[in-house]
Amino acid sequence: MPQQVLTETVRVAIHAPAPLVRAGLAGFVALDPRLHELPRDRIREADAIVVAMEVADTSALDLLPRLSDEPDARFLVVVGKQWRADLSAARERGVRAVVWWDFCSPDVFARTVRAVAGSDGSAPTLPHTAEPPHAPRLNSREVDVLRLIAEGKQIDEIAVELSYSERTVRYILYGAMKRTRTRNRAHAVSYAIRAGLI
Repeated sequence: MPQQVLTETVRVAIHAPAPLVRAGLAGFVALDPRLHELPRDRIREADAIVVAMEVADTSALDLLPRLSDEPDARFLVVVGKQWRADLSAARERGVRAVVWWDFCSPDVFARTVRAVAGSDGSAPTLPHTAEPPHAPRLNSREVDVLRLIAEGKQIDEIAVELSYSERTVRYILYGAMKRTRTRNRAHAVSYAIRAGLI
């Protein structure tokens, strides 16, 4: 694959088992005029190959050489839940960057794809845009509160169950949202579930 100049069109191939995820990634490509999606049968011509996976472990990374047997294939891995693979194993398979799905905006996606297409292949950037969903770690009080919210409990019910005041429960919840940079209760609960904390 030739080295890309950022003003040139970057040819992108997408592999995502889930149709909705694939449609979302294809939509990101369509939003940037510098990106052009290739059909599946032309994956070997791609400057960057975007692969979506829920959990990135060694067996998931073993899929990459089957997608493209080109020795200089460059992969961007979009991870939904967890990264469990060895960094050197990822690099050997052509991974150049990882973006966590929760932090994957159209702008972040386009910048990362262009960086992957133009990278020298020296090392993957892991993760590219933010800390993985399992970090920062939440403390046990924050996990308890988010678990009870996930079960559908209201603040007053959580206060009774945990023997805290309602004000303390709100304070714990606010702390968890601030630490994880989430926007609201549902987002914080989603974060904790994806990180395997609840």
